[in-house]
Amino acid sequence: MEGMTRGELARRAGLSAAAIRYYEDSGVLPVPGRTANGYRIYSDDYLVKLKFIKDAKSLGYSLKEIQAALALLGSEMDAQALKERVRDKITEIDEKIAALRSIQSMLAGLLKTPQDDIQDYLQSFQLTDNR
Repeated sequence: MEGMTRGELARRAGLSAAAIRYYEDSGVLPVPGRTANGYRIYSDDYLVKLKFIKDAKSLGYSLKEIQAALALLGSEMDAQALKERVRDKITEIDEKIAALRSIQSMLAGLLKTPQDDIQDYLQSFQLTDNR
């Protein structure tokens, strides 16, 4: 196959044509060349890149992070640099988990607080009419 249209690429990648256009417009996916009649033609390499984008998104990477990772692919240092980015993402996830556990602990403590204490606490935030 010489190439495929955006619609065919979208179908084969399990994405919408609008998603592919968005990835192109945001610089995550390179814009392909056009045929003489103006159609964009995508090679099979785009399927590989789109799979990478989908997988990375499912792992919590932002499009900016994915764009940077795709830029590393093909370079001599890509494996080491990618590992470093993965380590950074793990650290970020660990920090988010710690923050969520802290919130969970506070909420669990609120459930254990007697009703009257909660009512007093809520009333302390009510505005009084000082006319």
